[in-house]
Amino acid sequence: MIPVPVLQSLGGALPIVAVILLLLAVVMVYQMVEIVNAYEKRALTVFGEYRKLLEPGINFVPPFVSKTYAFDMRTQTLDVPRQEAITRDNSPVTADAVVYIKVMDAKKAFLEVDNYKKAVSNLAQTTLRAVLGDMELDDTLNKRQEINAKIRKELDEPTDEWGIRVESVEVREVNPSKDVQQAMEQQTSAERKRRAMILEAQGERRSAIEQAQGEKQSDIVRAQGKKQSQILEAQGDAISTVLRAKSAESMGERAIIDKGMETLENIGQGESTTFVMPQELTSLVGRYGKHLSGSDVNDMANVDGESELDSLDFDAETRELIGLDDIEEILGQIDQEAEVDVEEMEQEAQAIKEGKDATNIRDPDEVIEEMDSEMDPSGSPVGGPGGNGSGDASASSADTEREPETETE
Repeated sequence: MIPVPVLQSLGGALPIVAVILLLLAVVMVYQMVEIVNAYEKRALTVFGEYRKLLEPGINFVPPFVSKTYAFDMRTQTLDVPRQEAITRDNSPVTADAVVYIKVMDAKKAFLEVDNYKKAVSNLAQTTLRAVLGDMELDDTLNKRQEINAKIRKELDEPTDEWGIRVESVEVREVNPSKDVQQAMEQQTSAERKRRAMILEAQGERRSAIEQAQGEKQSDIVRAQGKKQSQILEAQGDAISTVLRAKSAESMGERAIIDKGMETLENIGQGESTTFVMPQELTSLVGRYGKHLSGSDVNDMANVDGESELDSLDFDAETRELIGLDDIEEILGQIDQEAEVDVEEMEQEAQAIKEGKDATNIRDPDEVIEEMDSEMDPSGSPVGGPGGNGSGDASASSADTEREPETETE
């Protein structure tokens, strides 16, 4: 039988033991239950030995002797620190990047690599320097997508063994050294000045050609007018000469008629009552009657009331004498040439306005592009100092060929 004092002492310790047992039970339950989030997986080890991956939800594990390691299964972002590299053409550059990765196999990420994030970051740094070192400076500045693709390709193979997939790589900045930046700024400034000079020269050339075209058209019009005026003046002089000759002929005929009539009057005053009048004298009397009635003047008027001078209605002999037919033919040719010249002037003016004139006025962007195509990557002209001389020469020859010949009469 247990003594009473012992029972009394045990009765006082029972509540404490119960509390301890309760606490142990709570801790054991807490250690046994493992809650995994929906976006992660956890690797379970028991006594340091890998057992399995815990899926999202409530999982029960051995208490006190187990340990779990969480792996985020979402796409993660890794910043690659700024790296210094030397390009293939020995130009120093600095660059940084961002790598997007995703854990595809949590078991490999747990067993094959110590810290997969640090490992991927270090590998991305060395790969970035290697890719930049295999490219020239201009390519590193311009071919950003190509750099991204090369880095991703280099990262794929080793990270695949770690259960990691590289989603994408983005190079954020590639900066050359300060000396190179200053040289590039000077080159850009020189390029802009060159383009401005080319545009200004093209504008001056276009203006000069348009002014020359206007002066040419004005000279042609003045020459045509002067030519026509001289021909008309010569025609007037010829007609005036013919009319004066006709007037002199008419006056001589009238003098003969007057003299003949005086002779008839003297015959009539004689004593003889019979005399014979020849045919010529009969005609003379008829012309004298015309002279008295003024019909010889009226005959010079045509049906429309225009005088012979106004209508220029000469007989064939007179027209041939003064060359009237030749003059009219020349005037017709002048009018035809004037019409053709006017049409050509309008076409040339329209072509100049639309920039399609055949005088080799080219668009400034085309000139700049052609000059750029003649430059090698180092910026030295391929075609030599006189690379653009042929274009100006062809333009000058084209302008010379388009200059019309002005006829002078």
